[in-house]
Amino acid sequence: MDTEAQPTERDRSSRPSGSETTTSEPAGPEDRSRFALVARVSSWVPGGRITLTLLVCLVFLLLLSTFVLRPFQIPSGSMEPGLRIGDRVLVNKLAYRFGAVPQRGDIVVFDGTGYFGHADYIKRVVGVGGDRVVCCDREGRIQVNGRPVDESGFLHPGDSPSAVPFDVVVPGGTLFVLGDHRSDSSDSRDHLGSPGGGMIPVDDVIGRADWIVWPFGHATRLHRPDAYARVPDAGRAGAHG
Repeated sequence: MDTEAQPTERDRSSRPSGSETTTSEPAGPEDRSRFALVARVSSWVPGGRITLTLLVCLVFLLLLSTFVLRPFQIPSGSMEPGLRIGDRVLVNKLAYRFGAVPQRGDIVVFDGTGYFGHADYIKRVVGVGGDRVVCCDREGRIQVNGRPVDESGFLHPGDSPSAVPFDVVVPGGTLFVLGDHRSDSSDSRDHLGSPGGGMIPVDDVIGRADWIVWPFGHATRLHRPDAYARVPDAGRAGAHG
């Protein structure tokens, strides 16, 4: 009987084969350099990596606020009932970049310096460049390019479209804006005789308000209403009828 076979098999099975042997590969030069740089920077900053992480997050939020999204707190009741005092909205600063322009019905935040006052304002776009905006028709509705606009879906309950009559043509590159709470809004109507005629240059628009984010119970996405969908473009037949 071959008594040498059993220990030989046992010895062979106890040794890991070359294919089963695993070795951890050392970090490459790039990984080592990256980790060394982080460690070096962390050693310069009081608080080490925790402080460094907080600083990176802060820079990221700053860049986000500067170029992409900006929070804006509603300062007055001029956009009620949709936007209430103290609501916080996110303003999409990329909405009108890369060739896009404000549309009728958009809620925009703009710099009113030299037009409305030294502050940022939030209003709804009623007319864009070339539009003729008139108040009001026989039924008390605002007309844009000869088409009456049903604003009942967002106008403050009890308010009329406007107690101030007007008939204006919006110059190119500007906007005619109104608040939804017409009886409590200082907007393009109140500045018709001021420099610029109450119109807001598109270049002064900061962005479009897309979301209410606070308070949570009032959080929602802001959509462009359908009220302006049937308004013809300026210059079309019947626009000035």
